[in-house]
Amino acid sequence: MKTIHCKNYNIHVNNWKSFENYIIDLNPSNIFVLVDENSEKYCLHIFLEHLYRTCHIIRIQSGEQNKTITTCQWVWTKLMQNGADRHSLIINLGGGVIGDLGGFCAATYMRGVHFIQMPTTLLSQVDASVGGKLGVDFAGFKNMVGLIKIPAAVFIFTDFLKTLPNDQFRSGYAELLKHGLIADKESWSILSKQEKIEDLDYEILVYESVMIKKSVTEQDPYENGLRKILNFGHTIGHAVESYWMDSKTPLLHGEAIAIGMVSEAFLSYRIGKISETDLFDIRNSLLRLFGHHPKFVKPVEDLINLMHVDKKEF
Repeated sequence: MKTIHCKNYNIHVNNWKSFENYIIDLNPSNIFVLVDENSEKYCLHIFLEHLYRTCHIIRIQSGEQNKTITTCQWVWTKLMQNGADRHSLIINLGGGVIGDLGGFCAATYMRGVHFIQMPTTLLSQVDASVGGKLGVDFAGFKNMVGLIKIPAAVFIFTDFLKTLPNDQFRSGYAELLKHGLIADKESWSILSKQEKIEDLDYEILVYESVMIKKSVTEQDPYENGLRKILNFGHTIGHAVESYWMDSKTPLLHGEAIAIGMVSEAFLSYRIGKISETDLFDIRNSLLRLFGHHPKFVKPVEDLINLMHVDKKEF
């Protein structure tokens, strides 16, 4: 059991007692738990064993296609109908969509109520739950509407990872690899050579990965400089993800980011920022872990247009 102390909140890893004590100390007027059908089925019953209070469950549909203002309106309506006030607490129990959207709803409802992030996927545990970025997709563009607002606390339980299908596991693994590439060469060297990624010690891996993101986001909370390194693979990756979002076979976030990392590594090589050896190491490792995706973008200008309207600097 580990606790990561951030400037204005704490991230607790595998510590239900801390969660129970936090709820007692905060003593909110109401508790609302946001779930989707997956976190409701696989995680909610575990969560409720440690919540010694009544609560309201708000259910939304899973998937990036539901991370919209329309879904926010549904959540805000449910909060109003069930008497949520400024002293209420919203707990976001789920993956990145739940954390992004639930945090956004909490940060904007009545100009802000307390919220806790309780990420249940590998991707959300090492990425979306840390740093305070919140938001929804808009007009076909990923995370176009949002804000930065830190949670009251983050509680990570790696046992939730046992419920994940393999594709969701690999999606989160891409962010672990990204953190290694941008900040920990030894970590990249070890993680990129793994064969059975589901058998690793994720309490240690999640803790170490969160520490990397914590260090970066605390030095640059509003992405004015250093924090941009966390976007490695994301400018191209988000464009690829957005391009295929409405297709019958959309890419998972991590799959798109893997494509983005290979593409951006190639561009880095072309302008002399990394060696050919580094490029082949990144490309071959990611292809081995994620494989080729038989998708084609016609014309390529569509991706470039998507990158031009990305919220990050292009």
